Amino acid sequence: MTRTDQVRRFIAASGWGSATVRPLAGDASNRRYDRLTAADGTRAVLMDAPPDKGEDVRPFVQIAEYLTAQGLSAPAIYAQDPANGFLLIEDLGDRLFAREMAADPSAQDMLYRAAVDVLVHLHAAQPPDLPTYSSDITVPLAALGYDWYQKSIDGALDVSAKTAFSAAFQKIIQPYDAELITLIQRDYHAENLLWLPDREGVARVGLLDFQDAMLGHRSYDLVSVLQDARRDVPRDTEQAMIGRYVETTGWDHERFGAAYAVFGLQRNLRILGVFARLCLRDGKTHYVDLIPRVWAHVQTNLQHVALAEVKPVIDATLAPPTPEILNQLKEKRGTWTGQ
Repeated sequence: MTRTDQVRRFIAASGWGSATVRPLAGDASNRRYDRLTAADGTRAVLMDAPPDKGEDVRPFVQIAEYLTAQGLSAPAIYAQDPANGFLLIEDLGDRLFAREMAADPSAQDMLYRAAVDVLVHLHAAQPPDLPTYSSDITVPLAALGYDWYQKSIDGALDVSAKTAFSAAFQKIIQPYDAELITLIQRDYHAENLLWLPDREGVARVGLLDFQDAMLGHRSYDLVSVLQDARRDVPRDTEQAMIGRYVETTGWDHERFGAAYAVFGLQRNLRILGVFARLCLRDGKTHYVDLIPRVWAHVQTNLQHVALAEVKPVIDATLAPPTPEILNQLKEKRGTWTGQ
């Protein structure tokens, strides 16, 4: 049976066999999304996540049900076939934060305040039992900046530079392992958040793409939404939203600011490597165009005194993404293998 036949059978078994099907935008994974519209106008979304390509819908279901139980707006699960990688979920609409901000720039601060308030609410809840995003995971992920970005520029991995970075960064980030006690969604940004103005309070923010959630530091998702790889967030807005979170939760501003910079560096170095990999391995060249913004976030975080020991290593071993380097990456698209 073909994948198309499996999809049709799942849709029919879920009671949506007569619905029209229209593709929705995908993401950087192997998941595919379609919008189903019934004759009466009722809509749902089909998630097609092939298990043979490493996808698993069960974490999405687990986290969606947890978030909904906290009064947040994750999609309801209408039907599921985990063995074949299918979900039929609630359609939360098209009002992505990124689109709302593009259409009405004056709404930006209001939307970011709502996003911050969701994190405040979530971080006050008892988290589910999840793996921990600890330093033994975060350091190697940050080093993807060497495995893919640095290697692609220099033609070979600078093992000594990667080792020096990893040792210095491990020393900085490992003490935070004792503070990894909140659920982090890990892709909490303006293209994964939906505005639902007909709902109230924190439920006005629709949540997507949280299946990789783990237990992590409370600063992580704030970094994700404010140091966005896909859109510019004004520096004064970023600082105002950090202030909103700190003041609402009662955290010490300096202590939180240090953690924000540390996890900001970790996240953006990881993204730097992932975007290079998406081009070099998967042929997705459009991610290269986002690299300069990610690099700018790396540089911003490196200005914090908490990262003083790792800054010289990065300055000496990772080249800025010049137009020549970016073109070089695109020319090598789809020619590399690896993880």
